[in-house]
Amino acid sequence: MRNLSRLLNPKSIAVIGGGAWCTSIIVAAHQIGFEGILRPVHPSGKIIAGIPSLPSLDQFPGPIDAAFIGVNRRATLDIVTQLRSLGAGGATCFASGFSESAAEDEAGHDLQAQLIVAAGDMPILGPNCYGFLNALDGCGIWPDQHGCRKVENGAAILTQSSNIAINLTMQARGLPIAYVITCGNQAQTSQTDVGLHLLDDPRVTAIGLHIEGFGDLRGWEALSLKAQAKNIPLIAIKSGKSQQAQAAALSHTASLAGGDAGAQAFLDRLGIRRASSLPVFLEALKLAHQFGHLASNRIASISCSGGEAALAADTAHSTGLVFPTLTAQQHAKLSDALGPMVALANPLDYHTYIWRDAPAMTKAWAAMADPEIALTLLISDYPREDICDPSDWACVTDAAIAAAKLTQRPYAVVASLAELMPEHVAKRLMENGVAAINGLDHGIYALDLLTRPLPQGHAPVLLPGAERTATLIDEHTAKQELAQHGLQVPQSAKISDRTSAAQAAQDIGFPVAVKILGLAHKTDADGLALGLKSGDEVEAALLALAPGALLVEKMISGDIAELLVGVIRDPAHGFVLTLAAGGTMTELLDDHTSLLVPAARVHVVAALDRLKIAPLLHGYRGKPPTNFEALLDAIDAVQSYVLANASTVEEVEINPLMCTAQAAIAADALIRKTQ
Repeated sequence: MRNLSRLLNPKSIAVIGGGAWCTSIIVAAHQIGFEGILRPVHPSGKIIAGIPSLPSLDQFPGPIDAAFIGVNRRATLDIVTQLRSLGAGGATCFASGFSESAAEDEAGHDLQAQLIVAAGDMPILGPNCYGFLNALDGCGIWPDQHGCRKVENGAAILTQSSNIAINLTMQARGLPIAYVITCGNQAQTSQTDVGLHLLDDPRVTAIGLHIEGFGDLRGWEALSLKAQAKNIPLIAIKSGKSQQAQAAALSHTASLAGGDAGAQAFLDRLGIRRASSLPVFLEALKLAHQFGHLASNRIASISCSGGEAALAADTAHSTGLVFPTLTAQQHAKLSDALGPMVALANPLDYHTYIWRDAPAMTKAWAAMADPEIALTLLISDYPREDICDPSDWACVTDAAIAAAKLTQRPYAVVASLAELMPEHVAKRLMENGVAAINGLDHGIYALDLLTRPLPQGHAPVLLPGAERTATLIDEHTAKQELAQHGLQVPQSAKISDRTSAAQAAQDIGFPVAVKILGLAHKTDADGLALGLKSGDEVEAALLALAPGALLVEKMISGDIAELLVGVIRDPAHGFVLTLAAGGTMTELLDDHTSLLVPAARVHVVAALDRLKIAPLLHGYRGKPPTNFEALLDAIDAVQSYVLANASTVEEVEINPLMCTAQAAIAADALIRKTQ
């Protein structure tokens, strides 16, 4: 991996170009406190931001640690070559028109390839990239306004979107931002390269990632492993939808695993906490900066309003957070602090009896804490300071800080409305070990992210490999191939001469199903007859079926539940394993979950138990359970087939997998692969 130290913490910066962007680079660097050598470079020697330009890079006074290249894309190539020859520490390539414009300009891809060659071992950010801000060391290459100021430690934010980066620097929530780094096209230096570098900086408390696409999956796996080893939370906003779901409509798996399922499965596998919005993203980074990974999902809430207590409970209802019943010790301490007029519960409405009495508030809030509680929420909105006297609310801040110091337990003051947590109050709370949350719902969702357990025991994902042209193989062949990997399939016979179908059914034993081979959706194409109990019924069914070769198959009896087990190759994320309610319920229940191949049994079990139909698998209302081990064996068999045929397979689907008390049998199977 290239060394990014000089680029991201430069002592000297060359600003190459003569436009307004170059002026902004100099202004932004001074704004964040840069005190090193900062010189514009332009052949005319013009004055830029009050500084005379150097006519050439050769005249730069000493080594160039970092450069901003603010010229057109073709001139960028020559300048990168020259910087590399001068031993520069790295560069930000501002120009666009590289791979991001290849659809409109065929030269884009070729220019990006030339840029990589020109850079060699010298790290570059971009192209089509704003650069970075380093608020820890007071330096940056940034061609626009920003809201960063020097901090001692804080969260790093990495994004592919420069505009989102600008907006995030302007947050007024008290989050200390250590770095903001934009990666642009990631021609050479990727988000994961930068993230791996930042994890070696002990001042970085958390890393936020705005992700448009993953690219190198192995790089993301390495970033996840290193972050977990250093106990640094990774929080993500993931945008963009996979196109693979639109490429095929042959199966339910393609629609269920399409869109965002692969991305979500990959993030879950890596333990990267995915925020649903930018406010949740920022609140999660604040909590991660303050506390890191929280110990459990058990929280407490205390407020002077029953309405706020109810809102806290209702908001958490859709999450994995729980409000445990008060312990005997909490109950006793709260009774002593609040007296007999308050109904004690969690969440707790303490009324207003102790309002403005900071020592009494401290005593009550300290009583609410408990060693088994991961975080105690103190809900209080501060008044608007432009029209109200905020002095009455100083008691909230003082009591929160005092309670945290007294108990040595984690606390957060929560404003139910985001705008009612003043930034200076948030900073004071955070400087004294208390979290400050802007918005009850955003805070609850952020808290839910940070209390989820980190995944354990995942093998590297199976890489998707090269694009391929896949065709559908017939059901009989698909089942035979899967059976070689341990999947249990019904007794069957492939029939080309329809006059022998009745005899084949007799030999197999009634009841039977008769299917037309080569159809992906048999029911909709007169390709299926079920439950035939005699030769006459077989003969009659053949009259209504579509032309084509037949599969005569033994019907499966005693099924307790029907599942869909499917795998589809997702070019962006690997092979997505989808588990869902099967048969006719697939489209009705919207009951599905996804993992990535290979998925260990422990993770498959957890995924199955998340399904709405999970109670059926384990025995529901007196009905017998399925043979759960046989079900897991069947899923393992599908994965085994995919692992053995990764270079050719595009899709596998078992729907339904008939789960009985004795077995798990594939009633239907679909495979698409290269022949």
